[in-house]
Amino acid sequence: YVPPQARRAQETLDDKKREELGRLKKMVNGLINRLSEPNLSSISGQMEELYMANSRKDMNDTLTDILMNACVTAVAMPTRLLMEHVLLVSILHHNVGIEVGAHFLEAVVKKFDELCKSDAEGKECENLLALVAHLYNFHVVHCLLIFDILKKLVSTFTEKEIELILFLLKNVGFSLRKDDALALKELITEAQRKASTAEKKFQDQTRVRFMLETMLALRNNDMRKIPGYDPEPVERLRKLQRTLVRSSGSGKDTQLRVSLESLLSADQVGRWWIVGSSWSGAPMISDTDSKTQQKLHLGKVSSKIMELARKQRMNTDIRRSIFCVLMTSEDFMDAFEKLLK
Repeated sequence: YVPPQARRAQETLDDKKREELGRLKKMVNGLINRLSEPNLSSISGQMEELYMANSRKDMNDTLTDILMNACVTAVAMPTRLLMEHVLLVSILHHNVGIEVGAHFLEAVVKKFDELCKSDAEGKECENLLALVAHLYNFHVVHCLLIFDILKKLVSTFTEKEIELILFLLKNVGFSLRKDDALALKELITEAQRKASTAEKKFQDQTRVRFMLETMLALRNNDMRKIPGYDPEPVERLRKLQRTLVRSSGSGKDTQLRVSLESLLSADQVGRWWIVGSSWSGAPMISDTDSKTQQKLHLGKVSSKIMELARKQRMNTDIRRSIFCVLMTSEDFMDAFEKLLK
């Protein structure tokens, strides 16, 4: 039971919160609508200020909603527009914190998975895939996720999937080759195998043949064979990104090395890729093994040391173990070995 007075206070608080969120949405929307390459610097600066002035969760939710509404439509979006939107996310990801990119990436991947299953007629899947590709181009996400998506598309292998594979390879194929040539080679072999078994399934073979030719061109590093491939716009925006990202670690160390499976099951198993992400689910691994191991280590220690540990208020097994290791080690190397165990 909530007394009327407290209920009224709660309602006014909700109204106040709703009003604040509405105001925030208007401000972010205004900035996103004006977004273009020349004013990216000022807009990313204003976005950072908004991040400092508001709660991260509200900002992440608002920004993700607005970007998804702007970029995920039933018609194919212009590449440059998508790239500028993703570049803004990338700059905030590097300057504000990795949870910005992580939140946006999770929303995009979940939406993509949902649309793939629903057989949507429009170009939403291509738009979402383009967002993921550019998140990889601008160093928000690791190539691991791109390979996961490609493997999933190859395993399904219908005409729609072939379109998506071609689209993704055209956008990021050569970067994938640079990052992990072996994984790309394995993927090409798997696609060739699938194509040879699925020959009878397709009436129109030209799409499959074109996809295999594109993959071979990638493997041989032959850019001329891929129609419409132009790395120049991405390179230009990458240069702009380098000037706008403050931290020296604009490259690999802030990339989210997260798999497709982890992103899709984030609600069940938690978000380990975001530092400090609180999670209240059941523990992922039963810790019975670790407890027995700790007890085994403790058994070898004299009762005098255990008494000392108790006096120092080492009240959990793991604390007692560490205390005993530090007290009984011969030198720092010995302590290091024991702590590792």
